[in-house]
Amino acid sequence: MREQKKKPNQDAAPGILDHCQITGSNNLFEAIDLGHQPPCDALLTKEALNQPEAHYPLRLMICPESGLGQLDYVVDGKIIYPAEYPYRAGISEPLRLYLLGFADDVVKRFKVLPKSLCVDVGCNDGTLLSGFKRYGLRTIGVEPTNMAKFARRENKIETIQNFFTESVARDIVKEYGRAKIITMTNVFAHMATLGEVMRGLDRLLDKDGVFMTESQYLLDILNRNQFDQVYHEHIRLYSVKSLVKLFSYYGMEVFDAQKLASREGSIRVYVARKGVYPISPDVGKLLVLEEKSGLFKPRTWAKWRGRIVENRHRFLDLAHKARSKGLRFVADSCPGRGTVIVNYYGLDKTIMPYIAQLPQSEKVGKFMPGTHIPVVGNEIIMKERPDYVVVLAWHYGDYIMKNWRAKGLKSKFVLPLPEFKIIS
Repeated sequence: MREQKKKPNQDAAPGILDHCQITGSNNLFEAIDLGHQPPCDALLTKEALNQPEAHYPLRLMICPESGLGQLDYVVDGKIIYPAEYPYRAGISEPLRLYLLGFADDVVKRFKVLPKSLCVDVGCNDGTLLSGFKRYGLRTIGVEPTNMAKFARRENKIETIQNFFTESVARDIVKEYGRAKIITMTNVFAHMATLGEVMRGLDRLLDKDGVFMTESQYLLDILNRNQFDQVYHEHIRLYSVKSLVKLFSYYGMEVFDAQKLASREGSIRVYVARKGVYPISPDVGKLLVLEEKSGLFKPRTWAKWRGRIVENRHRFLDLAHKARSKGLRFVADSCPGRGTVIVNYYGLDKTIMPYIAQLPQSEKVGKFMPGTHIPVVGNEIIMKERPDYVVVLAWHYGDYIMKNWRAKGLKSKFVLPLPEFKIIS
């Protein structure tokens, strides 16, 4: 498809990224420096504990011109997404139900006909595509890691095990035609080669097709103190302003945008070729809200950093008091964002002896990167009944705590964010 306006090179190589990835501007300011950290999902085997461990700069920068939040250092995607990548979407029941409901909504809203092509980029274990498949859609997943085997084996999704590129898009079009629906849930912010991804998207999307992406929302990161969304997988953190700017380069436009109450701190945007769909008033409302919130001003982020530091002090005060009194202070759930919290707070197994996780998770039996806290099956919590349980997946806090209470657990829960809280 013909591009509509001149644009900078939007592909970023591994290493220092000193300009806005959308506009090329060098006018960036620092929102937060979280030090040097390991990749958040680079869990270690017992054998790897005796080997050197790589850490990389982790700083969030803001571009006032485009409205983009981005890291200033890019880690090679082959390091971030190794074949043995441990994250699997379908084992989280709230997430599984959410993704199936998302598929229901899309099919109904856009009246997607059976046999239409639906492509999910970064399909993981194929949970989302299994929702579309129920309606008779043809489904193709693109997934670079070994999670592709779960998509094929358990959800019967035809899956291309590769990173999404213009060449991959070309191959899909050649064999299956263009896609009516393209989805990227928590993927679109992750790929360093943004220009390559956009060219592939432009090639793959049908003339009346819809692209939907869900990403961490920069405004919610600000309002809800979500520094834990800053990690090496999240090269970019989008505002609506930045997405409107990005798609304008490719003859596309954001025609709707929705903040997601069910997924803490995320936004879903709907994109089509220019003029295909009327633009929802919600897009304009969010653009105005972003400006009124001071989202692109250094002083706003300076106040945010102050709140982050205060939360950290309160958390560590409790953790050290628990240790001095001989109380058990453990964690439940091991999301990637939890790695950021644990490393930034400087926790280790002398303070937090283990992190419990669903027993079917690929993470069980491994060790938290950076801190080397062991990850164990969560049945240990009912056996041990610790004094405090830190919910690292705090965005699912209500669900997690309700389940433990239903099982009779009397421990106090600790929510690290959006504000430090102890729940008896």
